[in-house]
Amino acid sequence: MLFIHAEIHTMAGTVLKDGWLQTHENVIAALGEMPAPQTADEVYDCRGAAMYPGFVDAHTHIGMMEDGLTFEGDDVNEDTDPTTPQLRAIDGLNPMDRDFREAVEAGVTTVVTGPGSANPIGGQMAAVKTYCPSGCVDDMILKAPVAIKMAMGENPKNVYHEKERGPVTRMATAAFIREELFKAQRYMEELQKSEEDEDTDPPEFDMKAEALLPALRREVEVHFHAHRADDIFTAIRIGKEFNLDFVIVHGTEGHLIAERLAKENVRVLSGPFLSERSKPELRNLTPACPGILSKAGVRTAIITDHSVIPIQYLPLCAGLAVRDGMSREDALRAITIEPARICHLENRVGSLETGKDADFLLFTEDPLSNFTKPRMVVTNGVIALDNR
Repeated sequence: MLFIHAEIHTMAGTVLKDGWLQTHENVIAALGEMPAPQTADEVYDCRGAAMYPGFVDAHTHIGMMEDGLTFEGDDVNEDTDPTTPQLRAIDGLNPMDRDFREAVEAGVTTVVTGPGSANPIGGQMAAVKTYCPSGCVDDMILKAPVAIKMAMGENPKNVYHEKERGPVTRMATAAFIREELFKAQRYMEELQKSEEDEDTDPPEFDMKAEALLPALRREVEVHFHAHRADDIFTAIRIGKEFNLDFVIVHGTEGHLIAERLAKENVRVLSGPFLSERSKPELRNLTPACPGILSKAGVRTAIITDHSVIPIQYLPLCAGLAVRDGMSREDALRAITIEPARICHLENRVGSLETGKDADFLLFTEDPLSNFTKPRMVVTNGVIALDNR
């Protein structure tokens, strides 16, 4: 397909004022300023429209906390064991959840989804596409696992306090995480010895340790749920102790410690902030947070934490961040290339460049306005929505 006469916001440092983009199968074959190539099976004149990369929400529970259902559709927290790194999001995700269609209608083409924050170690997050004609999760996967979910703060405390078992303090939450990481570290060392010395037996199989090996090897990230400043610093401390490739999820009080986070080169998935202050650790919640972080030099993305904030309001959240001080360009980056880079998905999504997935949107108005929807959504080179 060939798309011509579009104002193309590549999110790769350039804007093509009168641009064209050509797809081949599921990727971007080429793009540039008009005039366009003369050969194409289908040509779409985008005059009057702007093109953007498909939006990326780097922290959700879409498909795990199904719309309109309670326990029957709630597969987000296995709160029977505080440490469950072996759980895989793809085994609990329902591609038929109608929220995926609402994501597409809002221009959100890629999401990271997975376990919640009941457990100190919740399980494996997956990066998936939101458009799935086959209805099979295996066809949606961009990267799985993309991260191991860990959680600090009030959520594990509250869940296990009610069960009258640990962890019930922040100290215990951190200790549970450390214990599993130390066990996995020893398991990794014993595996390595058995591979190097044929006379050494490998350790007895441990599924939890196996699940944590990619994190210890920095092959996948650790996503630390942390709202309060002290919880953020505990996550940083653990990340450094085990040399993890880690990201702070939520970072609600990040704006209070922005300079320190920049100094530590910490990345933050900021949000949700289109919500009430429903618990004590959210008392400093503000839509100004991502703007303050980005201005301080912290790599920042904006998230909905769906279903806390419905996925279709991701661009609206970016608009609120602009209202409260974030630059418009940084806000657009925070729902495109920044979440892709933070989650190491930038070779596939987040910007419009040759060879990347053909995921893009056409708007005739500001995409961050609450008065507009995309006129067209293309994902994996397929028109998933056409409202022209």
